[in-house]
Amino acid sequence: MADRSTFVDQSMRYADNLYSAAMRMTHNQADAEDLVQETFLKAYRAFDSYHDGTNLKAWLYRILTNTYINSYRAKRRRPEETDIDDVEDLYLYHRIGGLEAAQVGRSAEEEVLSSFTDSDVKAAIDGLPEQFRLAVVLSDVEGFSYKEIAQIMDVPLGTVMSRLHRGRRAMQRALLDLGMKRAKVGQDE
Repeated sequence: MADRSTFVDQSMRYADNLYSAAMRMTHNQADAEDLVQETFLKAYRAFDSYHDGTNLKAWLYRILTNTYINSYRAKRRRPEETDIDDVEDLYLYHRIGGLEAAQVGRSAEEEVLSSFTDSDVKAAIDGLPEQFRLAVVLSDVEGFSYKEIAQIMDVPLGTVMSRLHRGRRAMQRALLDLGMKRAKVGQDE
């Protein structure tokens, strides 16, 4: 990119993507708009540090993520803490139907996943602790590689892998609980 106008044109292609990510981070339209505006302002000011050949989308997401972390997390007195135990696949298998589900040709996971709506999955993502939610959103929603996520979040690759694993397990647990509640309601009727 030779000049700022070219940079602006190229970066504005990602405005909708950045806004969607900001909404998932902030859960508030006004805050998401502010976050995206701040991201573009910082990117414009840092134009001189941008190098041709750098992944522009990943660079913008890193600015977005860092701005979110610095601005919105600082408003909290303490970051959220949670202790999530690993959910064993066997536990999931037994809780969802065990042999009965397997006998009809569907795995326990397929049985449960078929009953969830997009809003159920979105609620499970939104319920994740911030550090896990960011990793899951960047990977599973935005499609970034582990290496790109590590660069965006400015954490080691192993930390990204750990956060993704724990975030996905937490989502699995939340969706399992929802599925069990629905199954119980269905049995009570």
